[in-house]
Amino acid sequence: MACHGDIELIREADSDMMKQIMQQGPAMGDPAGCVVCHRGDPNERVDKDVAHGEFSGEPFYADPGSPWVNEQTCGQCHPTQVRVQWQSLMMTEAGKIQGVCWAFGSLTGYNHRWANYAVENPDDPAARLGTDAYRQYMEHLTAIEPDVFVSKHEPLPDALGYDELDKLNDDPTLAAFTYIRQECQRCHHAVKGRQERGDFRGMGCSSCHIPYGNEGFYEGDDASIPHDDPGHMLVHSIQGTREAKVTVHDETYSGIPVETCTTCHDRGKRIGVSFQGLMESPYHAPYAADGGDQPKLHTKHYIAMEQDVHYQKGMTCQDCHTSMDVHGDGFLAAANLAAVQIECSDCHGTPEMYPWELPLGYMDEFEMSPAQGSPRGTATQSLPHTQQGSPVDVRDGLLLTARGNPYENVVRVGDEIIVHTAAGKDIVMKPLKKLVDEKKISQRGLVSMMGVSKHLDRMECYTCHSSWTPQCYGCHVKIDYSQKDKCPECNESKENFDWVAAGRKHMEPEHAADRGETGYDTVIPGKITEQRSYLRWEEPMLGVNGEGRVTPLAPGCQPSVTLIGQDGKPILLNHIFMTQPNVEGGGDEGQLAIDMSPTQPHTTTKEARTCESCHASDKALGLGIGSTRPWDQQHTVDLETVDGKILPQKTQPQMEPIENLANDWSQIVDEDGNQIGTVGHHFKLSRALNKEEMDHMRREGTCIACHKEIPEASLAVSLLHHVAEFTGQLPKTTDQHDALVNKIVLTSAWGQALLALGGMALGAIVVGGFGYRRMRAKR
Repeated sequence: MACHGDIELIREADSDMMKQIMQQGPAMGDPAGCVVCHRGDPNERVDKDVAHGEFSGEPFYADPGSPWVNEQTCGQCHPTQVRVQWQSLMMTEAGKIQGVCWAFGSLTGYNHRWANYAVENPDDPAARLGTDAYRQYMEHLTAIEPDVFVSKHEPLPDALGYDELDKLNDDPTLAAFTYIRQECQRCHHAVKGRQERGDFRGMGCSSCHIPYGNEGFYEGDDASIPHDDPGHMLVHSIQGTREAKVTVHDETYSGIPVETCTTCHDRGKRIGVSFQGLMESPYHAPYAADGGDQPKLHTKHYIAMEQDVHYQKGMTCQDCHTSMDVHGDGFLAAANLAAVQIECSDCHGTPEMYPWELPLGYMDEFEMSPAQGSPRGTATQSLPHTQQGSPVDVRDGLLLTARGNPYENVVRVGDEIIVHTAAGKDIVMKPLKKLVDEKKISQRGLVSMMGVSKHLDRMECYTCHSSWTPQCYGCHVKIDYSQKDKCPECNESKENFDWVAAGRKHMEPEHAADRGETGYDTVIPGKITEQRSYLRWEEPMLGVNGEGRVTPLAPGCQPSVTLIGQDGKPILLNHIFMTQPNVEGGGDEGQLAIDMSPTQPHTTTKEARTCESCHASDKALGLGIGSTRPWDQQHTVDLETVDGKILPQKTQPQMEPIENLANDWSQIVDEDGNQIGTVGHHFKLSRALNKEEMDHMRREGTCIACHKEIPEASLAVSLLHHVAEFTGQLPKTTDQHDALVNKIVLTSAWGQALLALGGMALGAIVVGGFGYRRMRAKR
């Protein structure tokens, strides 16, 4: 405290955590308790290096949350969370690795073989966190999807070294490992990651539980911590539960802000920034206050879009995503859908059933039909390893997730629920069934959810309730391996940082306590740049996800790869790899390895998308946006004749072809239901809509069905049309038109029903009369 006397307490003075630290500190030679987490020599008052263990032989942990040391720090009080961190998806990133390998020719097929580090499941099935019902459920999912719920991961192979670049000529797919290591893996918990605006964070537990501002500056009261050097925490405090209060410039908050999560969740499916209402943009406007470009955030520019309704209500990511979703359960789950245990219906229920009346597995089936079974009920207490958090009054019980674990913060109160948010709000919510009983659901909502039963049987709620989805079509990846000793025109060799190698450097005892990767010599050959073909956000296309439900799709990993060899010459140019043969609807040559990814966009709104946006949209069906010229053709733009002959001889192509892309990036299925791209290759059930489903959904030509007779194609219609026109009853607005269509349907239905009843009555009279005559004749 001779140096850090003004630093913020890591927790409030009267908190149980701070009391435990202060009790443990004196036994370790430090009445202030700093060494409980940081170690070092608490008795040194002059020499910083000695105090920080540089020469004393004592370890010093600048970031006690780092996974390479947190067994000795955070693990003293939270051993369970520390134990399961290595199997968590945020550490392995196995789904991301398999996704890139798929795009480079499905190098491991459907199997999620590799992770950042070698890791395997515990031998004892009971070591899985969660209830008995949850463990049984997960064993069932493991049997269904063994390529995702694997027993172990092998370590990701090395990228090519400087002396191995000639191998690219024979096997260009080896470039995948450069791409993964340089571009994709900077966010896993075992590294501090890229130090750019919006990306500053800690490691391991500190990734989420220590606040960092987007600019990366320390703004607390400790004068010994630089205030003008980016890369430091915002203040020296732990954020997490409702009880953990953090004060910044006299403003006190609790919980983990959404921006902490978007430090990593701003790429891939982009769910973090989408939740906040931010859509990545290639444009630099609106301009900043000084007239310059809009500042980059996560190295990107953004458009302000509609925010998720949960975000608008004051909820953060952790209010829906449980401890199990985030920390993991101690067993490997290699893709997002595998790791996340929650569904919309867990809180909202359905129009006919309260959440506690639903069976386990509802909307999480991994089957093609809705889950059946007895009501899941509620729980009386949270899981043991979460009870150090914020306990709540369970009232009529804690709600259960689709997989059978209790929500630690969501309780039943009669026919309503209360969400106790980490930020301190108690949000009272009426489930759908209660809203229906109180007649608070719109007519369109009732028709969608109850009038068309297949919607809830086959669809995710967010399929209709996502207002937009980021869609970046075409990922043009250039991996440039030019080396100045091999390329006379090159002034420098192309190279960049290897994040996986940096993480593994922390494995070495002398680097385990490093607070980041600054100065690490883990640079490898190759430099990556990325471009897109075009961006959209409105009305995403639909497909089927791994749970067997219709879901929004967004472009996943869709690379068109340009590979520059060490001599500066192209090895590949705008190349799309093919998958292994006979998968995803492909034949002996395989399928185009450009993926559309089933996604939960995290842009939920109260108002659902319109019926027409799905049932009258080729894009929604997966048939594509259209209107683009063929991508597999070269396009030259210059003076030309009307029949397309280019006049100048000194000209150059404007756009080179992407040779095997015969359709638009946005098309994944043809009119006959043949899949022409891959869809969510992690799970068996994920696919494009098939022919039967498209025919069932399609309502193209519905207008024609009536208007081919209107106004004069039929005598009866012509008469009614002229009467309506004369009396001013022709519909002019949508409401008037809908009312007229409804009137026609009812009139037609009653007409046909009365005709049928009349026919039956007439038949009865005829039969009765005939019988009566026969009786008379017998007499």
